Amino acid sequence: MTTDPTAPGSPARAPGANYPWVLIGLLWMVAFLNAADRSILVAVMPQLRAEFGLSATQLALINSVFFWIYAVAAFLSGRLGDGTRRSRVIIYGLAFWSMATGMVALSTGFVMLMALRGFVALGEATYYPTATALISDWHKPAMRGRALSIHQTAVFAGAGIGALAAGLMADQLGWRVPFVVFGLLGLVVIAILVRTLRDAPILHTSAEKVKGEEPLRIVLRIKSALMLCVIFFLGTGASTGVTVWAPTYIHDALGLNLAGSALYGAATITLAGFLSVPVGGLLADTLAKRTPIGRFYTLAIGLGAAAILLLPLLWATTAAMVGMVLLATSFGKGLFDGCIYAAMHDVVPPQARATAVGLMTMIGFFGAGLSPLFVAWAGERFGLAAGMTSLAVAYLIAVAIILAMRESTRAAVIANSRELPGE
Repeated sequence: MTTDPTAPGSPARAPGANYPWVLIGLLWMVAFLNAADRSILVAVMPQLRAEFGLSATQLALINSVFFWIYAVAAFLSGRLGDGTRRSRVIIYGLAFWSMATGMVALSTGFVMLMALRGFVALGEATYYPTATALISDWHKPAMRGRALSIHQTAVFAGAGIGALAAGLMADQLGWRVPFVVFGLLGLVVIAILVRTLRDAPILHTSAEKVKGEEPLRIVLRIKSALMLCVIFFLGTGASTGVTVWAPTYIHDALGLNLAGSALYGAATITLAGFLSVPVGGLLADTLAKRTPIGRFYTLAIGLGAAAILLLPLLWATTAAMVGMVLLATSFGKGLFDGCIYAAMHDVVPPQARATAVGLMTMIGFFGAGLSPLFVAWAGERFGLAAGMTSLAVAYLIAVAIILAMRESTRAAVIANSRELPGE
């Protein structure tokens, strides 16, 4: 990645010592919108089902196609984030997905709705690989977990507030209105970023000996990075299957309106994540001082808790009980989310980090696309509660993989830290 000191977003024009935390605030707004725009559809699915006569499989397919397009685009944009100015990738991506979000309101049927959501996915996929790499460019390893986890709280705040606000607006004004409102909010944030978002100086270390090497090749030879891709597939798939179907399950099985369904079926998930992600970042940074793989142990703790705490969903019979189960299991998943990117950056050098996160996101979001379809299939045969609860198995498999590979992971973290003495 090259920089031009005379251009906007260059290191030469960046503010002083406080800017790494200013950056977190700026990117927090973008991550909030990234999650909020994505969550609108989940909140208004019952209205879409009624207006367009959609089946459960069609509703799941709209979500799945979104995640599959996001997956491929995230990989490509991650490579772009390692090859050009990261601030520009973020700003242009936000502009694209904000306009696409507003255009979803023009949908007149299943095919058009799925196509326009695909454009939203294409734009949103530019964000996370590049943003997490930019945060790690500015933040030293000792604080990196906390910095990334604070940024990650925006995902949960955006998903929860976005779904709740979309449900309220849809109840009063129809499902099209929230898409327009959130699309316009994105254009407001762009005006702020253009003046304030800055790239960091590139880190020059002994890793210069691989200067010019294709970032993807670097990532593919790191076994622990590939392992993280697999556990992200399992963890993201499991959590997405629950997140997509929980509001509709509460609406159909317990008779709540859209706002109530979003409150118990989406806001609970995002509240738990908002509270637990910083805990995950702090725990990961604390354990990383005691052992090189402290962040990886935090991943295992979070996913194990998410699996165990999801099981009581089978016996939940009221909206409050369902909400409590979702709150508990999502707290565990939030511990995982609070350190997954820092863990990847522990084993991947700076010049390949956006590519690594892009690859991980691609694989993880393929899982996110499959799980809503699986829950729809299982729900038609055994009930939605059973379908969602069965996803605990994916969490447990991920835990087993992390623990089985802990020695090779330890070696990878130590090797990467030796390559980067200046971080």
